[in-house]
Amino acid sequence: MPPPAKRTLFPIRLPAPAAGLRTELPGFEGVRFGVEEAEDSLVAAADRLALPRSALSDEPFNILAISGGAAGGAFGAGVLVGLTQAGARPKFAIVTGVSTGALMAPFAFLGSAWDDRLTEAYTGGYAVQALSLKHRPDSFGVGLLGARALERLIDRFIDQDVVEAVAREHALGRRLLTMTTDLDRQATCIWDMGQIASHGGPEALALFRKVLVASSSLPGLFPPRRFACEADGVAYEEMHVDGGVSAPLFIMPEALLRWRNLGNRLDHGRIYVIVNTVLEQAPRTTHNNIASILFRSFDTMLRFSYRNALSTAATFCAAHNLPLSATALLDDPANGNMLNFDTANMKRVFDAAVTRAQGDHLWTTPPPDLPPPAL
Repeated sequence: MPPPAKRTLFPIRLPAPAAGLRTELPGFEGVRFGVEEAEDSLVAAADRLALPRSALSDEPFNILAISGGAAGGAFGAGVLVGLTQAGARPKFAIVTGVSTGALMAPFAFLGSAWDDRLTEAYTGGYAVQALSLKHRPDSFGVGLLGARALERLIDRFIDQDVVEAVAREHALGRRLLTMTTDLDRQATCIWDMGQIASHGGPEALALFRKVLVASSSLPGLFPPRRFACEADGVAYEEMHVDGGVSAPLFIMPEALLRWRNLGNRLDHGRIYVIVNTVLEQAPRTTHNNIASILFRSFDTMLRFSYRNALSTAATFCAAHNLPLSATALLDDPANGNMLNFDTANMKRVFDAAVTRAQGDHLWTTPPPDLPPPAL
């Protein structure tokens, strides 16, 4: 009887593709691209992102960018549901999402008919069940939480019905984009989720889910996701982690704005940004223990990173004369840190966002060159 196979916490992977080598996922060619590709190849970006002239012809061309923020995603979910209840939710031609923003992006894209599922995802207690450190695996491997933690959460809410609905909207010309970070290339990777959905079948569902998991896989907390790819018949493997590692939010490749067939659609639209974290400083005592220090450091890192990202977005929009409306989570000591997936906490954040979205002070227009928090 042969000896049992030796288990390892760090499975051997195939080599990453060499720099500059363009690879594709077998069976899913053309579903992703890098920011550099979009800038260098206007045609490639237009093929993936352009709307047919018939799509949304009588509606404003609105773009929604949803940031990361871990448990702060309850804020963005509440904003969308609150806008529905207020009768003020725009229809978006393009929706982009990063990290937790990627998880809610399909429901933001599909519209208010999916609000019940979005609400359940962020307030139903599933996050604390799947993501609590109390449920960490016996062996950490390459993540504090097991590989199945995010998968279980996403599989519950992203099913064949969601993927088929995304495919239908994609066929009408709307676009759903999410981001991951390619660790090997140290680069942002943009995924056209509608193009993935359009392939249909269980393979499309599996890849759709996997990309969402990868976009939300915060390094150290969750294992990275590995994608088999090939070039010229040679197999490679890429390692992807949370999209927020490279970019906290994403509007669109600037090259798309120069695409001749986009015309003046954006003249009648608006860029909306939902930031799922607090942007302002929130001074308070940090307890002298490793958990408090780590969580506070993570929160501070997010705060600086997201202010810089929003400043970049404001400068981008000002340069192209695009109206910009942004909203962010307000500081409340009761909310805890962004890794606090306690159900009561997330429901409190969600409910407060619903109420705020029904008022007159949800959106602001951030100025270009938004100053960072003072030191």
